[in-house]
Amino acid sequence: MGERALFSGGGDFHREIRRRVADALPASRVRRGRWSAALKSAILGVWAIGSYLALLLVAHHAWQVVPLGISLAVALAGVGFSVGHDANHDALFGARRVNRVLGFSFDLIGASSYVWRTKHNTAHHSFTNVVGADDDIDQMPLARFAPDQPRRVYHRFQHIYLWPLYGLFAIRHHLVGDFSSVLFGHQIGGLTTLPRPSRSELGVFFLGKLAFWTWALVIPLALHPWWAVLATFIGVSWIMGFIMATTFQLAHCVDEADFTTVEKLREGDATSWAAHQVESTVDFATGSRVLAWYLGGLNFQIEHHLFPRVCHVHYPHLLAIVRETCLEFDVRHVSQPTVRSALASHARWLRHMGSAASVSG
Repeated sequence: MGERALFSGGGDFHREIRRRVADALPASRVRRGRWSAALKSAILGVWAIGSYLALLLVAHHAWQVVPLGISLAVALAGVGFSVGHDANHDALFGARRVNRVLGFSFDLIGASSYVWRTKHNTAHHSFTNVVGADDDIDQMPLARFAPDQPRRVYHRFQHIYLWPLYGLFAIRHHLVGDFSSVLFGHQIGGLTTLPRPSRSELGVFFLGKLAFWTWALVIPLALHPWWAVLATFIGVSWIMGFIMATTFQLAHCVDEADFTTVEKLREGDATSWAAHQVESTVDFATGSRVLAWYLGGLNFQIEHHLFPRVCHVHYPHLLAIVRETCLEFDVRHVSQPTVRSALASHARWLRHMGSAASVSG
């Protein structure tokens, strides 16, 4: 394995922000947060199961299927945001075993908690927006998200064709991505390797896939025509995938986020990991309580990247602390005021990365 891309130690900024956040999260507040997270998890679970059962047992006409399918897709994405994401960061509850059980919700909605913990928790969170190390921005050849990635002629149209492709995010995991990573291995820029799964991990992986395909296709096919089941499956998966993929893009692939490469990190001056996390990430719509509830705090991405093992219900409380500390240490903290402005920033970035002017030299 090649030399790792290293950041400098925590430094004064990281030590101070950790101290302030620790002071702001006494044990009593953490306990209340866990009860709040548990209630939300239950609500999202009931929403998803209720939508599924209504779609399976009640809906017989398009005017019933469409709204219930949309409801199921939105609920499943919410489970991914607020339950699976936090649980797989060991942030939802204090007990690791409980988090692993709830992290299986990722498998139930068609992804793999095992693959996610390496590709997202390790590669993305360690090397955010680092070309050659962050798997989340490595979507070549279809998408060019970073200045140091090669540009193809067709990228000039990516600001048009990528939006519908975002909807295939979930279907890709259902059919190909997770199986390929587990069965054939996955190397991320020579820095992060998906470890060979143990027998128990492999068993959980295939159990999750079996459970997903059973509720998503096998049971519906026993009750409804195949063409109706297939159309509904594709529609629900596309909506869920579009919501999830777009949300993750708004925090990193935007005008205001910094990008770098493994080579630049190795050759340049030492970079603080904490400062890099802040400056390669953007918050959005932090004033919306509805979004903060539904997105599981993913609109507070800066706070999440600094404290991934803190439950998302605390991020609104931590925002002012993080902003103030960034200001004191001259670390750039950016937040888009609304979802609309964040979407516009992502659209501008896609267009800019697709233009010939974005390639230097």
